[in-house]
Parts: sequence; C-alpha cells; structure tokens
Amino acid sequence: MPAQKPVPKGRLKRGRGIDMASTYTSCLIHCVFSTKGRRKTLSADLRERLWPYLGGIARQNDFVALSVGGTDDHAHALLSLPATVAIAKAMQLLKGGSSKWIHDNFPTHSDFAWQEGYGAFSLGVAGVEDTIAYIARQEQHHQTTTFEEEYLAFLERHAIEFDERYVWG
Repeated sequence: MPAQKPVPKGRLKRGRGIDMASTYTSCLIHCVFSTKGRRKTLSADLRERLWPYLGGIARQNDFVALSVGGTDDHAHALLSLPATVAIAKAMQLLKGGSSKWIHDNFPTHSDFAWQEGYGAFSLGVAGVEDTIAYIARQEQHHQTTTFEEEYLAFLERHAIEFDERYVWG
C-alpha cells in the first residue's frame, strides 16, 4: 500500500485519506415574480429586451439564467446558482437591476416596480427541459390560466404552506 501524504492543516482526512478539494453543486431554481400589483406593464417590446437583459444580469453576477420568459404582468427565470449565490441575492440582483434598467431606458415606465416577493422552486436536472419549454410557452399557457391560479398551483405542488391573505401583498 502506498504511503499516504500528510493532511494539510485545516483539512479533514476521510475514508481512504482522500479529501474534497473543490465544491460541486447543482442548484436549479425556477423563480416566478410579478409586477407590482400585477399591473400589465410589460409590453411585448419591453419583454423582448428585458428577458435577455435579465440573462445578462445573471452572467455579470456569476450565475446562469437557463431560461427567462413571462407575460405582461410576471416573469419566470430558470436559474443555475453556484454555492456562492443565495436565492435571495440572485432575486435582489435580477429585480433591482432590471427595474433600474427599465426606468433608465423606458421613460414612460417611470412608475415600474416588481412585487416585493417572489416564488423560488427547486428542481432536479431531469426537470430542466420541461421547465424551459414551460417558460417558453407562457403566452399560450396564460390564455387559459391566470397568474394567480398558476402561482397557487406552484405553492401547492411544492407543498409550501401559505395563507392566501398574504400571498398577493
């Protein structure tokens, strides 16, 4: 049996003397967030530019937006987050950065704001393709389902307890 190397100070020796040198994570989050008061302020022209902009915010902050889409009153983003970026931080960056960008680039939207809260729902790698397709077909989906119905279904599907009096702000 070969001689084992001494373990550097601060590292734990596990099993056969092999330690974890790096951190590996898979943190896939489907985020859903609405315009303030669910006002229908995201026109098709604005959305066409906003979705890529949200992807750029993610890239600038070391996470990945695998898909971004939505309708005139809400957005969906499928995010891949590294261990160093908390969900709350990612949402703060996306919502804050995009709100500022809308104010700076769309003078008629000076009163634009996102709703304070958001939904963040975890998924496994096997759910990525279906989630990307779901986000891509938001326009069609909302011809038969309201945002409120969709959001409550997400909460129920993920077994999140809620009081409907406080869901809508």
